[in-house]
Amino acid sequence: MASERQAVLVIGAGDHTGGAIARRFAREGFVACVTRRNAEKLAPLVEEIRAAGGEAHAFGSDARREEATAELFQKIERDIAPIQACVYNVGGNVRFPIRDTTSRIYFKVWEMCAFGAFLASREAAKYMVPRGRGTILFTGATASLRGAAGYAAFAGGKHAKRALAQAMAR
Repeated sequence: MASERQAVLVIGAGDHTGGAIARRFAREGFVACVTRRNAEKLAPLVEEIRAAGGEAHAFGSDARREEATAELFQKIERDIAPIQACVYNVGGNVRFPIRDTTSRIYFKVWEMCAFGAFLASREAAKYMVPRGRGTILFTGATASLRGAAGYAAFAGGKHAKRALAQAMAR
């Protein structure tokens, strides 16, 4: 299996955690497929991975959109390499006092944290389970265990993502 091309898909490959994860997988020989809503913001990360001798591909994709997520997985599996690892790292860390948290804010943060994670993990499982291998990882936050003042939306989304991970593991 060492000679077989393998991809890591990092959804939410930002400037910090997501980028570090992509760089680490690339150093281990994975093709780094990185996403953000705005693919142009991925140029420095892709250039850095390539300069270090790795292979990287950037995609603009909204993790909250079912069709876009399915198309992303199809394209990588068809055109690049089998996805061996899928890392969901979309944030959503916003602070609003509960009286100022609109339903739109709460729903958008839940979509980013939990619904996007569901879509990504479902699509990853469609490829990984038949192959009998693969890893799905979610990055988290303390908010998945306890909510802090002003972070009702974020804690709700992170709690939901943690529950999703627990259900999938079983």
